[in-house]
Amino acid sequence: MILADEYPSIKSNAGNPMTLMEESINSDKRKHPRFYIDLPVRYSSRSNLFSKYGRAINVSEGGVLVHLPEEIVIGQRLALGLFLYSHSELDIISPSVQVVWTGIHMRKDFTWDHPTGVKFVDIPPKDMIKLKDFLMNVTQKASDSS
Repeated sequence: MILADEYPSIKSNAGNPMTLMEESINSDKRKHPRFYIDLPVRYSSRSNLFSKYGRAINVSEGGVLVHLPEEIVIGQRLALGLFLYSHSELDIISPSVQVVWTGIHMRKDFTWDHPTGVKFVDIPPKDMIKLKDFLMNVTQKASDSS
């Protein structure tokens, strides 16, 4: 299932709770809207030649939220393979990404995975075109289902 949406920003400064709520709903500091997806990803680090697999949870033109089976250090660069499905076709884009935040999450089967926010550091122009086309299709599907 693929849905298009933007996350509201969450502010952590203290203050009037109502003002804080209004600010978080009315302003979003993201450069690019996020699109909810559930797609496979392949990743590897420079120090590990073997690929591992995870899931992309949301994507934008600036980066991806992935759930990985291991914790990755903030600042580490990864080679990412993002599998994009569109019109019954499979496209794989291969950007270089950098980890900007990490977390930990317990799954329903009581195993752990690691939500990891990555930003695109280097993405080939042809891959950026594929990503933009994919996001355009996601937007179109979301508006068609409304």
